Amino acid sequence: MDDNRKLSVAVVSGLHSDARREVVEGLLRAVPRSVALHHDLTTADGGTVRRTVRDASGERSAGEAPLVNDCACCALREDLIPELERLASDGSTRLAVLELWDSVEPKAMAEVVAAHGAGWAEVTSVITAVDPALVLPYLVNGDDLADAGLAAAATDQRTVGDTWARQLEYASVLALTDSEAADDEDRALIGQLHPTARHAAAGSHALAELALSGFDVEAAAARQHPACALLPQEADASGVSTLVWRSHRPFHPERLYDALEDLCCAAARSRGRFWLADRPDTLLSWDAAGGALCVEDTGPWLASLPDAAWEMVPPFRRAAAALDWHPEHGDRCQHLVFVSPGLDREGLTALLDSCLLTDAEYTAGPEAWKSLPPAFDPLLDPAH
Repeated sequence: MDDNRKLSVAVVSGLHSDARREVVEGLLRAVPRSVALHHDLTTADGGTVRRTVRDASGERSAGEAPLVNDCACCALREDLIPELERLASDGSTRLAVLELWDSVEPKAMAEVVAAHGAGWAEVTSVITAVDPALVLPYLVNGDDLADAGLAAAATDQRTVGDTWARQLEYASVLALTDSEAADDEDRALIGQLHPTARHAAAGSHALAELALSGFDVEAAAARQHPACALLPQEADASGVSTLVWRSHRPFHPERLYDALEDLCCAAARSRGRFWLADRPDTLLSWDAAGGALCVEDTGPWLASLPDAAWEMVPPFRRAAAALDWHPEHGDRCQHLVFVSPGLDREGLTALLDSCLLTDAEYTAGPEAWKSLPPAFDPLLDPAH
């Protein structure tokens, strides 16, 4: 199929279900020959996922897809590609709007379309629907998705807050509904959480144009990778602040561990990368929302790899490492970003600074650091 005839696919996500439906209905009205696909995961307990296909005039078809390995999202992926391929081969559809169910994250679906639709479909936008007045309440919600009735699988361990944060931060476009309850603080928070996103009103002509504007799935993944994430910059507006905290000196593992509760509750959202003195080769990711923190081993720092291995590292990773490079530590660094209304910048900075190695500890050198209390072992090596 000629590239000019590829099926355009707009992925629309968001826990704000009313806002999401408003965005999808607006796109169906504004973009001629557009069709919306939606997989309802609320029926997953019965062993199936319900699929509907509709256009501006109403529902065109409906069906059910069986669960795959008791995983609703797996069933969605298995059923999605054949449906999109059918729309593409028909030739009458200009835009397929994927309305993702509440807690389904857009990154996985965009990557599925890019991987399996090459040659006949392309993701042209990822849109997250936003009710501005609900951004903060959802972001600070530490409830498990399962407790909120929003789990996408029986084993789903995500929270409302971290799921909402990723939905918002991955999107290229934020579609905002008109909310009388929203104020300047809400709008400032949206802008600081994802400063590079395009904004458009739900139902607007501008949003319809952005839905077809293009989306680079590979670049979007790089922007979310802990090693080279495109993190927000310093900001302060309408009572909302963004603190960017950086250092090349390693953390003392025990002092940082003892401070985790205070740090993850200090801001509505925080994320970034860091390193521990007793794990000098390990790049650790920091992802916190709703008072819940996830720390993960995301592989080695490039400085710990032999030169020959660099050829296998993606260019965007090498570029990010070059920007962070330190004569002694290479790309090892602390780069954490905290975004929140009412942020205590001075107190947070002082707490983070206190978790670094002291001058005496730092001077003792890497061999001495290895004998520091391995406080993060239960988090990073739970099997041992």
